[in-house]
Amino acid sequence: MTQSTSPTPVLGIIGGSGLYDLPGLVDTRWVEVDTPWGAPSDAIFRGRLETSAGSAELAFLPRHGRGHRIPPSEVNYRANIAALKSLGVTDTLSLSAVGGLRADLPPGTFVIVDQFIDRTTQRAGSFFGRGLVAHVSMADPVCPRLGDHVERALKQQGVRHVRGGTYLCMEGPQFSTKAESAMYRSWNASVIGMTNLPEAKLAREAEICYASVGMVTDFDCWHPGHDAVTVDAVIQVLLANAGAARALVAGLAHTITHDPEAAACPCRTALQHALITAPEARDPAMVARLAGIAGRVLGA
Repeated sequence: MTQSTSPTPVLGIIGGSGLYDLPGLVDTRWVEVDTPWGAPSDAIFRGRLETSAGSAELAFLPRHGRGHRIPPSEVNYRANIAALKSLGVTDTLSLSAVGGLRADLPPGTFVIVDQFIDRTTQRAGSFFGRGLVAHVSMADPVCPRLGDHVERALKQQGVRHVRGGTYLCMEGPQFSTKAESAMYRSWNASVIGMTNLPEAKLAREAEICYASVGMVTDFDCWHPGHDAVTVDAVIQVLLANAGAARALVAGLAHTITHDPEAAACPCRTALQHALITAPEARDPAMVARLAGIAGRVLGA
């Protein structure tokens, strides 16, 4: 698949299965997608958002599958990102529940993440490998342009939010020990979750703009005045913030559709100088497998 230099903007949303319940969403359907890395977490819900502000194309992917069937370590992150790429997604918003590691980030706060610490150990972290090696920059792991749009949308909605913060991605599925939580706080991490990596790394390799919003549901277990984390407590906070999350999606869809700077975003050319394997040494099977991800630089 060869991507055009200025593709029509399509917003992909990775998160819970209720995010696509938006007023004005039409032409909706579930799309089954297969990829060279297998099937994504679920079919992808496509639709077009029609409001007075205009029209915008969206694609929703339930990260854990409808009904939350897949644990964090078993999510097929490569297939998820590859599936969105194959559907023409140009910008991706990741919405996820996180624990707060700072006293000024109480439950209900939306954190616009700008950095990550990777503590995962069991996940395939790259589309590339033996036969075709690439090294993309992750110094700035999220798209600042997309983050600007997210921040404006949250301000317009009056949602409590913080711009900037480090997301510590742990393996899970268990929550942290108190010793771990204290260590992560000493590293100046802001929030803790189980899903944004390798998701953000793969989006960068796929040349998709990526923004992460962590919805704080609890104080993890470090806070002396807070009860131990329970699933029920997490779900209650998520339900209370569902409306704000859907409003964020709706607002973001229209702003990226009419962003004149989108085509020139550096995320769209992340692979430009990333391939290190000499052309004559590249495995043809790997080149074929990566056509949908890296076709722009492979000429596939």
